[in-house]
Amino acid sequence: MWGFLPIGKQAISSAAGTSGVSSSKSKEAEIKRINKELANIRSKFKGDKALDGYSKKKYVCKLLFIFLLGHDIDFGHMEAVNLLSSNRYTEKQIGYLFISVLVNSNSELIRLINNAIKNDLASRNPTFMGLALHCIASVGSREMAEAFAGEIPKVLVAGYVDTMDSVKQSAALCLLRLYRTSPDLVPMGDWTSRVVHLLNDQHLGVVTAATSLITTLAQKNPEEFKTSVSLAVSRLSRIVTSASTDLQDYTYYFVPAPWLSVKLLRLLQCYPPPDPAVRGRLTECLETILNKAQEPPKSKKVQHSNAKNAVLFEAISLIIHHDSEPNLLVRACNQLGQFLQHRETNLRYLALESMCTLASSEFSHEAVKTHIETVINALKTERDVSVRQRAVDLLYAMCDRSNAPQIVAEMLSYLETADYSIREEIVLKVAILAEKYAVDYTWYVDTILNLIRIAGDYVSEEVWYRVIQIVINRDDVQGYAAKTVFEALQAPACHENLVKVGGYILGEFGNLIAGDPRSSPLIQFHLLHSKFHLCSVPTRALLLSTYIKFVNLFPEVKPTIQDVLRSDSQLRNADVELQQRAVEYLRLSTVASTDILATVLEEMPPFPERESSILAKLKKKKGPSTVTDLEDTKRDRSVDVNGGPEPAPASTSAVSTPSPSADLLGLGAAPPAPTGPPPSSSGSGLLVDVFSDSASVVAPLAPGSEDNFARFVCKNNGVLFENQLLQIGLKSEFRQNLGRMFIFYGNKTSTQFLNFTPTLICSDDLQPNILGFITKPVDPTVEGGAQVQQVVNIECVSDFTEAPVLNIQFRYGGTFQNVSVQLPITLNKFFQPTEMASQDFFQRWKQLSNPQQEVQNIFKAKHPMDTEVTKAKIIGFGSALLEEVDPNPANFVGAGIIHTKTTQIGCLLRLEPNLQAQMYRLTLRTSKEAVSQRLCELLSAQF
Repeated sequence: MWGFLPIGKQAISSAAGTSGVSSSKSKEAEIKRINKELANIRSKFKGDKALDGYSKKKYVCKLLFIFLLGHDIDFGHMEAVNLLSSNRYTEKQIGYLFISVLVNSNSELIRLINNAIKNDLASRNPTFMGLALHCIASVGSREMAEAFAGEIPKVLVAGYVDTMDSVKQSAALCLLRLYRTSPDLVPMGDWTSRVVHLLNDQHLGVVTAATSLITTLAQKNPEEFKTSVSLAVSRLSRIVTSASTDLQDYTYYFVPAPWLSVKLLRLLQCYPPPDPAVRGRLTECLETILNKAQEPPKSKKVQHSNAKNAVLFEAISLIIHHDSEPNLLVRACNQLGQFLQHRETNLRYLALESMCTLASSEFSHEAVKTHIETVINALKTERDVSVRQRAVDLLYAMCDRSNAPQIVAEMLSYLETADYSIREEIVLKVAILAEKYAVDYTWYVDTILNLIRIAGDYVSEEVWYRVIQIVINRDDVQGYAAKTVFEALQAPACHENLVKVGGYILGEFGNLIAGDPRSSPLIQFHLLHSKFHLCSVPTRALLLSTYIKFVNLFPEVKPTIQDVLRSDSQLRNADVELQQRAVEYLRLSTVASTDILATVLEEMPPFPERESSILAKLKKKKGPSTVTDLEDTKRDRSVDVNGGPEPAPASTSAVSTPSPSADLLGLGAAPPAPTGPPPSSSGSGLLVDVFSDSASVVAPLAPGSEDNFARFVCKNNGVLFENQLLQIGLKSEFRQNLGRMFIFYGNKTSTQFLNFTPTLICSDDLQPNILGFITKPVDPTVEGGAQVQQVVNIECVSDFTEAPVLNIQFRYGGTFQNVSVQLPITLNKFFQPTEMASQDFFQRWKQLSNPQQEVQNIFKAKHPMDTEVTKAKIIGFGSALLEEVDPNPANFVGAGIIHTKTTQIGCLLRLEPNLQAQMYRLTLRTSKEAVSQRLCELLSAQF
C-alpha cells in the first residue's frame, strides 16, 4: 500500500541522519546514543524558537527510526500531526508514515488526524489523496472505517478523478481493507453499480484493484454485483486473446496480466454459469487458456511457468465450479493428468487436489479414472507426504464398482508403510469403499480382517462395528465370516480388534462351522480364551458374553465354561463390570432351563437402518467443508445398499428378519407413509412442513435453479444450489418405486445459521397418493463452516409431472433468509433399465403403435453432438442403452420400465441425430400418454 513511502530502515536512517546509531559497536553504546538523541529532539520540540517544516520532518523521522529499532517513543505525536497540514510532499509523507506506525486508534489526536485526512481527500491533489488513502488502509481500524467508509466510495467513482488512475486504484484497495475489517460499516448504495464499470477501465492497475474489491463484496451481496459477470468475461477475453506485446506494462514473463486473469476467474466463481450468450464467450476464453497450456514454453524461467500455471489452475477451478461443460471438464482432466508426473512437487500436488474435485463430476469421472495407474505409482514413489495424501484422496474419489478391488488392494498395500499421521484416514476410506462397492461380501469380510491385521491400532470402533452389522444383516455371509475369523484368530499375535470381531461373530454364528472337527465348539472356546488374558477390560467383557452364548449354542462345553466363570480371577475380579458379568452369567447357566437360555441368548436381530457411522467419522475427521463432503458421489448410478449404525445392545427389540438380499438402506422397506398436514381446502396445495409448527411466506425459485434442476435429470449427485451463504448438495439413489435422497446443507460463512428450517412443498398434483415422503429433521443451528445432512425417503405411488420445492428459511447475522429450489425428483428417476434383443425391441415397438402411446419431438441441438456424451446421458436418464439394435448405427435406442406402487409402465425410446443439420428426432412410446409426454420433455432438454 505504501507505494509513495520509503519505509525501510535504511531509507529512514538516511532521511533522519541517524547513521551514528546504526554504526554503534555495542547495545550499550546504541542506547547511550539514542538517549542523547531523544534528549536533543525533546529540547528542540520544547524550545521557544518555532521549528520550520524541514527540521520538524527531520526530527519526526528520527523518532520513527528509533521506534523501528525497538525503543519506546512517548512524544512527537503532535509534531507529526502538524506535518499533515504541510503542502510539501516530503513533510506530509513523513507525517503520515509516523501516524500509521505509532498512533493507535484510541489516541486523543485521532480527531485532528481525521480532519487532516478529510482535507487531503477533498484536495483533488492525487499525491495527497494517495497518501491519505494509504494511511487509512494501513491503520484499518474500526474508527477509521466509521469516519471514512462513506467517503471512499465517492472518491472511487467521482467524475473528477477520471484521469487519476493511481487514486482510483488506491481507493479500491483502501475500501477493500475497510470492508475486510469492518464489513458492517461499509454501506451499499448507488456506487455499487458504478464501481462494476471499473472493470472496463483502460488502466489495468485500476481493473486489478477493482476486481479484488468486487470479488470480496460479491461473496456477500451477489445481486448487487451480478452485472460484473459479463464485464469480467469481456475483460478476460481481451486478455487471453491478446499478445504479450499488447499489454507490455502488465506482461509478466510472456504471460499477459496473470494476476488480473486469476482475479477475474475467481470473481466468476462467485456466480453460476452465465447466460448462453456470455457463456459462449467464456467457454472460448477457457478453451484458449487450455490451448495455451499445451504450447511450448516461451521461457525456461520458473516465473514464466508459475504465472502460466496460476491462470490455468484458476481456469480449471472455474470449469469445475460451473460443472456444465462436459468437453471442458474432460480437457481439464487431461491437462491435469499431464501434471501428475511433472518434476515440480507443487504442480503434482495441485493436479491431484483438482482431480479429486473433478472425480465427483458426472461428466469427467470416467476421464479421471484413466489416470489410475499414474496415481497408484505416485502413492508408491512420492517423497512428499502431503502429495501421497492427495493421491489417497484421489483414489478414494475415483473409486467405483469397476475398480474398487484394485484401489482397495493398493490402499491396503500402501497402508503398511504409510505415515502415521494419515493411517486412520486411510483405514476409514478403505472400510467405506469395501462396504460401498462390495458385490461379493466374502471380499468385504476379507478386506476388513486384512485391514485389522495391517493397521489394527488405527481401526476405530466404528469400523469393526460395521463389519458386524453387515454380517448380522446378511445371512449369506455369516458362515464364511465365522470360518474366516476362526482362521485369523489362530495367528500367534492377533490385534485386539480382531479378537472383538472374532468373539462377536463366533458367539452368534460359531454353530455354522462347529460341524468341522477342526473348528469344534471346544476348539473355538479354547482359541478365544487363549487371547482372554492379553486383552483390555472391554474386550474381556465381550468375550464373557461370547462364552455364555456358547453355553446356549454348544451344551457340551457348558461345564468347561462354568469352570472359567467360577474361577477366582472372574468372581473376585477387581473390575466391577467383569465381576458382575461372571456372577450373572454363571448363575444364568446354572438355574435357567434350556428354553429360557434359548430365549435370553437368541441370535441378535438385524440392526436398524441409518447412515454409515464410518462415513460420518471420516467427514468429522476431514473437517467441515462446503460440500464437497459430496466427495463420495460417483457417476455410477448403482444403489449403495450397506447403510447402518453401530451395533445395538443385546436388548434391541427384534424386527422381522430380511432375506439375504435385504436392502440395508431401507429402500426395500415398507412404503413410507405420507407426512404433513392434509390438503388445504382452499386449493393452495399440500404443504409438508417437517420441522416447524408454521411456515413463513415461501420465496420464489432462486435464480438459476431451473438450469440446475435440468442438470440433475441425468445425474443423481452434485451441487443443486449455491450462493455466498449456503450450498446445497445432493446424493440420491433410486430402486424401482422407492428412492432415498441425502441433502447436504453447507454453511459457507463463519457465522451461525439460526432457526434453520428446510420445508418440502408439494403442489396439488403431488398429493400423498401420487408421491410420498418421509423426511428426517435437521439441527436448527448450523455452525459457521459446518455442514448438516437431511435424509428424504421417497415413494412413487403413481406417475407425476411436477417436482416438489425445497424451501429453506434461516437467520444469518440477524437477517432473515428465504431460499427456494426445485428438488430434482422426476419420473425418470424410477426407471429400471431393461435389456432387449433387436427382435424383441421392434416387436414391442409395434405393439405400442397407437397414436396416444407415441410422442415425438424434433428439435435443434443445444450442445455439441458428441456420441459418448449422448450415450452417458441416455444411461443417466435411466434406460438401458441397447447396442446393435437399430439398423442405423448412428441412432440410439433404449428400453426400461417406470416403476410406481400401483403399476409398471414399459418405455421404449429412439433418438436419431442429424449431424449435418445439428438436429435431433426423439421418439418415445409407452403404454400411457402422459408418461410419454413427460419423459420426452425431460430428455429433449438434455440435448
